[in-house]
Amino acid sequence: MKLYYARNSRAVRVAWLLEELNLDYEVEKFSLGDREMRAPDYLAKVHPMGRVPALQDGDVMMFESGAIVQYVLARHGQGRLQPTVDAPEFPTYLQWLHYCEGMIMPPINTIVVETILLPPDRRNEVNEKRARKLLGQMLSAVDTHMEGRDFLAGDFSAADIMTGHSVVISREMLKIDFSALPNLEAYANRLLARPALQKAMTL
Repeated sequence: MKLYYARNSRAVRVAWLLEELNLDYEVEKFSLGDREMRAPDYLAKVHPMGRVPALQDGDVMMFESGAIVQYVLARHGQGRLQPTVDAPEFPTYLQWLHYCEGMIMPPINTIVVETILLPPDRRNEVNEKRARKLLGQMLSAVDTHMEGRDFLAGDFSAADIMTGHSVVISREMLKIDFSALPNLEAYANRLLARPALQKAMTL
């Protein structure tokens, strides 16, 4: 397998999964915004939006981190990192597997645009403040769920890779204050202690 990767991107999720599963893969590294990702060949053969992650597995080429995670688990997971469909935790697992993209990442995307991607003269402070308030609400729901739990759906699973990654970048990259989210603070620390995530973040 070959992973198209950049630090501080959703590609970290895929690398984290591959590391947790101890699968062999090669990495093609980029920096966010690299012109190479906008080259016609990359757009045609790797990712039509010029982004990462993308994963090549033999004749299969995929993009979208959540889809890649589900694909890798189905083809190479051998039942690891996800409950069986008849397990009591399965509905909870699915919910938190998808919560990150449905709820957490939209305000994160707005914050990144307004504080990093746009030049200062085009930034909108109102948009940023609204997004930070919304992100706080989304994270608060995770904090509530994590009361008395180590992981989102029983044992550590791909739900923790997906939504857990969003929690980690909220604190580590966007510097969201977790002082009022003690369950989330402990959860983020628990995830960051995993060697697979440590490696995935620094490829």
